[in-house]
Amino acid sequence: MTPLSISRLTKLTPQQIDTLKAQGCYAENWDTIRINPDSDLSLLRNVEFEGKVDIGLLNRAKYPRCVISNALLRDTSVGDGARIRNVSGGLIGLNIANRVTIENTYIIENEKGAACGIGTKVAVLDETGSREVIIYPGMSAQEAMIMARARRSESKKIYQRTLDYINGLLDIKQLFRIDIGADSSILNCGTLRNINIGNNIVIEGVRMLVNGSVLSSAPDAESAITRVGSGVDACNFIIEDGVVDSGALLRNCYVGQGAVIEKGFTAHDSLFFANCSMENGEACALFAGPYTVSMHKGTLLIGCQTSFMNAGSSTNQSNHMYKLGPVHWGILERGVKTSSGSYLMLGANIGAFSLLMGNHKTHPDSREFPFSYLFGDPQGATVVVPAVMLRSCGLMRDGQKWPNRDRRKSLTADKILDRITFPILNPVTVDSMIEALEVIRPMLSRPADDDRYHRYKGMKLSRASLDRAMKLYYIGILKYLAQVFFPDYTEIGFNDDSLRDWQFPTPPEDEAEADRDSEKWVDLAGQIIRHHTLLDAIEGDSVEDVKGILNEALYNYDTEEKRWIAARFPAHLRLSSSEILRGAREYDKLVETDRTTYRDALSAEIAMLRLC
Repeated sequence: MTPLSISRLTKLTPQQIDTLKAQGCYAENWDTIRINPDSDLSLLRNVEFEGKVDIGLLNRAKYPRCVISNALLRDTSVGDGARIRNVSGGLIGLNIANRVTIENTYIIENEKGAACGIGTKVAVLDETGSREVIIYPGMSAQEAMIMARARRSESKKIYQRTLDYINGLLDIKQLFRIDIGADSSILNCGTLRNINIGNNIVIEGVRMLVNGSVLSSAPDAESAITRVGSGVDACNFIIEDGVVDSGALLRNCYVGQGAVIEKGFTAHDSLFFANCSMENGEACALFAGPYTVSMHKGTLLIGCQTSFMNAGSSTNQSNHMYKLGPVHWGILERGVKTSSGSYLMLGANIGAFSLLMGNHKTHPDSREFPFSYLFGDPQGATVVVPAVMLRSCGLMRDGQKWPNRDRRKSLTADKILDRITFPILNPVTVDSMIEALEVIRPMLSRPADDDRYHRYKGMKLSRASLDRAMKLYYIGILKYLAQVFFPDYTEIGFNDDSLRDWQFPTPPEDEAEADRDSEKWVDLAGQIIRHHTLLDAIEGDSVEDVKGILNEALYNYDTEEKRWIAARFPAHLRLSSSEILRGAREYDKLVETDRTTYRDALSAEIAMLRLC
């Protein structure tokens, strides 16, 4: 495959050569130049040819804007309808598809066999490189997570199947080599070297792109997401259906579908997946799962794994304690928010949908207390107020806004890479709540320490907060059950009496099957999956096998979720429909009270600020 119709290309006649010379064109050897015989030679002006050069149809009757002027072409093929102007450093070693526009750009040069960012090793999480992710087009957050978090005993197989997949991609790239895809535009740029550019892409005003791929999965230019803009400086990267703009600086990075990196954000050895938004700050060895957001100057995200995160201004982490180097890393589970000026010493693991405030220097592990406030006391210890985020109206707002803010909507379903399970209450967060009840109950049976705190894994919890958490976790679990089994219960006209004969699902009689159904679930970079599914994906023989396993898990999520509920829930939570709905409605009242309180406070603020 080639962007040109080779059979339609012919060598230049002496008369054509004279015409081109008269128009300021020059060639070391005119015999190595071929052109479509129907081309209008008047559209070639001040062009220098070196080596083998092929030029497609230049005809303004068909392509009104086509022209090639003030440019150097060396060992390059140019497709039909090209518009190439003012490329002083030249187009060197390129295969350019149809209807491409290149203007006011210094140089675009590709070396033979260049990988164009494919196969770049990204030292994510552990900055020293022990958890490298090898990036490639079509990589999902889930595939990257498996690579980054696998045990060392498993990593050799995972890396080998990834390399096999990448080698296949590179073989295809060399066989069907197109360096700049159809209908793409490169405008007002500096240096582009060893760059692969897909179809329907706009690159404008970049400073430098070296060893990278800029790709689009959109079916046409109107629905294309991909854009690289002013002042961008990137090396060793893949940008796939993402946006990098306004002075961003990238080294060894993958920017995934719907992700936006802009306003001077700098990153190295980091991965950004679906719908991330990064501005002004800095990332280092960051695994930014779907919907990670950092908008502020002075914010550093380093050596951590995130998803659905919102980083407050001047958020900071430490991965270096000057003994073994920057080897420390941590996990911010799904939905963590950080307040302005928060600090976290890694390693640490912060439970899902928690709010982190102040300085935390004792490596907290709050996985068993999701939906919590975490305060840093003056000594850097972590004080946990568990479950209070559950009653926040903002939590419910988050659950509604994420699907609506998906920038990948213009892509067809088969082109979407990252698999996302959106519900806030899901088998991972609910299992943590069930465990929290089992942890809190014995804590409350003991007296608090002399300072009136209970201690758990180095964290401090007050007795009052534990009492409150018991109730909030309990009704939160009932809210989850209502959403799964009675999704219409909030609608007008819903009849509770119709559920009188409903029975809580029973676990399978086979013990092995029951054990399998009750196993833990895993939040794999935004996709909620069974633990055995993760093991199957780790053991997959090829990248294609892994994709198939994860796609099947996404398709079967609802069915597997109900099987898990039947097998996992303890006796005291296997309730009747009326008890479940009573708890769910109590939960809804708490959220509505919180919403009303905030609305009243907002009205008071507006009244205070009124001009007259």
